[in-house]
Amino acid sequence: MTNRFFSVTELILGLLVWLAAAFLVAESRWSRLYEKPALAAGDTVELYLPEQTDGKGLVRTLNEEGILRSEEEFNWALQTLHWSTFKEGRYQLQEGISYEEILSKLGNGIQDPMRVTILAGQPKSRFIRKVSEAFRFDSTALKQTLSDSSLLARAGVDTQRVIGRLYPATYDFYWTATPEEVIMRILDTFEDQIITEYEERFKELDKSVNEIITMASIIEWEANVESEKDTISGLYWNRLERGMKLQADPTVNYAVGERRRLLYQDYKVEHPYNTYIYAGLPPGPITNPSKSSIRAALFPTDHDYLYMVASPDRNHGFSETYSEHQRKSAEWREWLEEQYRIKREREEGREEGNGSG
Repeated sequence: MTNRFFSVTELILGLLVWLAAAFLVAESRWSRLYEKPALAAGDTVELYLPEQTDGKGLVRTLNEEGILRSEEEFNWALQTLHWSTFKEGRYQLQEGISYEEILSKLGNGIQDPMRVTILAGQPKSRFIRKVSEAFRFDSTALKQTLSDSSLLARAGVDTQRVIGRLYPATYDFYWTATPEEVIMRILDTFEDQIITEYEERFKELDKSVNEIITMASIIEWEANVESEKDTISGLYWNRLERGMKLQADPTVNYAVGERRRLLYQDYKVEHPYNTYIYAGLPPGPITNPSKSSIRAALFPTDHDYLYMVASPDRNHGFSETYSEHQRKSAEWREWLEEQYRIKREREEGREEGNGSG
């Protein structure tokens, strides 16, 4: 009886020891997989996987980034959790992320969105270069998308005028978004923010979206300060309504292919966008205008100005008559000549100072 009692007791004790050992092993395994940091880096890390990869490829990428804490332990986690394929994407890996978290995140393709800001006043070439730098696709793919007439037709725009509808804003995108997804998202935003919001105003003015956006794009490049946009808009509309040529310097900048101080011969460049040669608005927008420039085109200030010239404070001097404009232009030229004189004297002084040593 006693021997039998001891055998049962020993059996129970043995079972308890086994259970305790199994618990400790399971607890250790749980801790390693779900609590122990997988990465050596102390801060949040951005990881880019340009294509789908397997476990070996993932380990290689993490090692190349120099952020893997232990390759041996990472391989153990891969086998234990049975992950074998990891999806392309951009991932933010937080400090202290566990093996289970990182493998689940990459295995399920749970990307982190990134913020992309579209600036106003960009030439199409700069837009293509800057935007493509943020995504997996390259500039050639984006350029082809902006030349895809059938795709753009779905948004009611053509290849010549699409630049004006690349609405300036900050967007959340996934790094793996296609060029088509990016462009259609931007065009949809333009639809919501401009066409829908100002639908009644377009009807009141009896002007097309292209006319307003083209005018707004010229205002975007002409105005140095926000407070002048409405006045500049009124001046340009005044010229058109009175049958004058628009004679907008930004359209000449567009025609010569760069924004710089214009030379006398630039105004004679034969180009359909040169409003010193051709009457009316140019065929399409010269850049992507900001919302404030679009508002200025839609709500111009009511005045009688027909002329403007730059002034030293980066604003413009506005005139109703040509004689007044000539006087202000002469004042502007005198100021410029004085600045050039001061600059020459400073340069000559520096040269003399360098030579005296």
